[in-house]
Amino acid sequence: MFKIITKRQLNDQVVLMEVEAPFIAKKAQAGQFIIFRVDEKGERIPLTIADYDREKGTVTIIFQTIGASTQRLSLLNEGDYILDFVGPLGVATHFDKDIKKVAVIGGGVGCAIAYPQAKMLYNKSIEVDLIAGFRNKEIVILEKEMKNVSTNLFITTDDGSYGAKGFVTEVLKKQIDSGVKYDTVVAIGPIPMMKFVCDVTKPHNIKTLVSLNPIMIDGTGMCGGCRVTVNGETKYACVDGPDFDGHQVDFDELMIRNASYHSNEKAHICRLTGGVNNG
Repeated sequence: MFKIITKRQLNDQVVLMEVEAPFIAKKAQAGQFIIFRVDEKGERIPLTIADYDREKGTVTIIFQTIGASTQRLSLLNEGDYILDFVGPLGVATHFDKDIKKVAVIGGGVGCAIAYPQAKMLYNKSIEVDLIAGFRNKEIVILEKEMKNVSTNLFITTDDGSYGAKGFVTEVLKKQIDSGVKYDTVVAIGPIPMMKFVCDVTKPHNIKTLVSLNPIMIDGTGMCGGCRVTVNGETKYACVDGPDFDGHQVDFDELMIRNASYHSNEKAHICRLTGGVNNG
């Protein structure tokens, strides 16, 4: 059992939880993930590690309440317990030793994953331009935290209600066209966003890492559910990733596979009991 130490609502749908998990906190690195199960009837759900505190022995997760399992998790409060919390899983993000300037790009709740990447780089005295994109002002998350771990923070919103109006790719392109030299670009967010970021960086031959979120079950490479095609070869996001060279990823195939169970992911909250059932 894993105790919830802190719970914070970042916006109407996104929740931050700090969970007591000392053995995971001791080994966790940026880019890795955990798999949780709320209770004995729950499904296994992967979530990227948003932060960790080795001294306190805690791991921070940030999630969007869009399915039955995340709805159940969101109903828990500080002092409650999560049944299973396994990790750290996946390969930690690795960067070339001689990099000097990096653009870290997050889209929506993907900023929860972009944040630890930027933090790791910034703490190594590497220049970090952090570009964060959201649909509107109401769903902006982690602005203060991202500002503290970046040399420059650019926020965009689709409707122009906050920051610059437009998409993260527009800011990235403007930076590159103005002569900014990035050694590496990291893109984390919706699959279409990551694909379009790669379209911007490929003509300039800028190394681009993406963090993939395919369907995942066991997290150990046994089920094959998280398979992705990279450079024409089958890879497994849970053990080979989740980070891959974005210029080699078959994003079109990934989008089709990720959409396979959208109709099954709806959750219904009972008005009488507050319980969550699959819709």
